[in-house]
Amino acid sequence: MTFNSRDPVYAQVVRLFKEKIVTGVIQSGQTIPSRRELAALLKINPNTAQRAYKEMEDQRLIVTEGNSPSRITLELDVLRQIRAELLGTAVEAFVATIRNIDVPLDELLDVIQQKYTEAQAGKRQEPPEAPFESGEGGNNDD
Repeated sequence: MTFNSRDPVYAQVVRLFKEKIVTGVIQSGQTIPSRRELAALLKINPNTAQRAYKEMEDQRLIVTEGNSPSRITLELDVLRQIRAELLGTAVEAFVATIRNIDVPLDELLDVIQQKYTEAQAGKRQEPPEAPFESGEGGNNDD
């Protein structure tokens, strides 16, 4: 994973988890790597991983009981909220990008439907994604 320099790395890690949950790469109830394992996998500072886990616990995205490994929540309301949040953010970004293009809504919806159908067809042909990639580390600061 390559981190951008605009947002804190811990926030980008939280978003990574949310995206992997929404896309089904990580399932609710699934055990996740320890903080140190995640730091090593993503090539980030262990304190950054700790902060990301704390944020995910505060948002009820993960549950950590005692010395047991952390798990993705089973709470359906939390999982629905994550999906709605990511969808809303994506739509807002899309609308901001195209708002100056003078296009009728029905034409826009046709183009969206066509592109979405093409993307879904391409998605079926891709190999399954690993839960966590150890790609380029990028910025290691909080």
